Amino acid sequence: MKRLFIASLFSLACFYTQAQYTETINSNRPGDSQGAFAVGNQVLQLETGPQFGNDTHDLLGMEKDLLGLDYELRFGFFMEQLEFNLKGTFLSTTKRMDVGGVEKEYKYSNFQSNTLGVKYLIYDPYKKRSLEKPNIYSWKANNTFSFKWRDLIPAVSAYAGANILFGDNPYLLKNESSISPQVALITQNNWGHFVFVMNFIADKVTENDPIYSGIFTMTHSINGRVSVFAEYQAIKSDFYADDIARAGGAYLITKDLQVDVSGLLNFKNTPSRWQVALGVSYRLDMHAEDEIIMSTDDNEDKKEKKSKKQKRNSQLVNPDGTTND
Repeated sequence: MKRLFIASLFSLACFYTQAQYTETINSNRPGDSQGAFAVGNQVLQLETGPQFGNDTHDLLGMEKDLLGLDYELRFGFFMEQLEFNLKGTFLSTTKRMDVGGVEKEYKYSNFQSNTLGVKYLIYDPYKKRSLEKPNIYSWKANNTFSFKWRDLIPAVSAYAGANILFGDNPYLLKNESSISPQVALITQNNWGHFVFVMNFIADKVTENDPIYSGIFTMTHSINGRVSVFAEYQAIKSDFYADDIARAGGAYLITKDLQVDVSGLLNFKNTPSRWQVALGVSYRLDMHAEDEIIMSTDDNEDKKEKKSKKQKRNSQLVNPDGTTND
C-alpha cells in the first residue's frame, strides 16, 4: 500500500520535448531516470554535479557520511535515434560504527558506479504528429494541450550497458565481477507541459544478487526556463531493497546550459537515507540539420498518396471537354 501511495506522487528534471533534437538542452538531470529520446545526432552533452548525503543503519549501529560527484557524458552518433553514454558516481565515504563499545571510523573512496551504454529509440509516436497541419481557425487548438486517447501511447527506447569497476574497489560486493550487464526499457509520454518517464531496469543480472528497479518520473515545465520534478524508485534485490523519493527543479540559463537542485529520502531505517545534489548540464551542439525519422510505412504511404493524386489529375476535364487519359 505504501508503494502504491508513493508511486501516485510520481515525478516533477528536464524540459518538455517532442523530438529527438531540440532547440534547448534535453537533460536527464536532476532525476535518476533517463528519457526515451537521444540528445540528437552530433550533440555532445555533459551532465554533472556534487552530492552530499547520509546513511544511518539503526540495527547495525552504523552511520555513513557520503560526498560524491555524479557524471554523465552523452553523445548522439550516426542517427537521431542512437545515443552512447557513460554514467557514474565517484564517492567518498566516512563510516562510523560501534566495535566492542568503541566507535571506529573508516574512510574510503572510489567509483561507486561506472556504466558504459547505448540507447536506441524503438518507437516514436510523435514523429507523425509533428507533420500534422495546424488548425488555422483556432489559436487555442494549436497552443493548448487537450487529452486524446493516443496520448497514452509512449515513446519507447531500449538501453544496454556494462557496469565497469576495476581494482580493489570497496563498493564492489564480495565475489562480484568487475564487469556486469545492465539493461533497461524506457518509456516517455509528453502531455503538454508535463512529461512522464518510466524506466524498468535489470542490473547485474549475471551476479549472485541481481538488482531490479523501476523509476517513475513526472516533470512539469512551469515556463520556458523553470521546471520541477518528483520521482519514485522501487529497488528489489536479495542484498538491498528500498523505496526512494526524489524531488527538485531545474533552471535553463541558455539553450545549451541548465542548472539544477534535488533532494532524496527513503522510507526505512535499515538504512535511512537522505541526499542533496546540485548539478549542471551543458551541451556542445554540432547538430547540422533537423531530421524527421520516417519509417518505411510512412514512405510507402507518401508514395501511395502521390500515385492517387497523379491518377486524379490525369482524369481532369480539359477546357475543350476532353480528359487527360
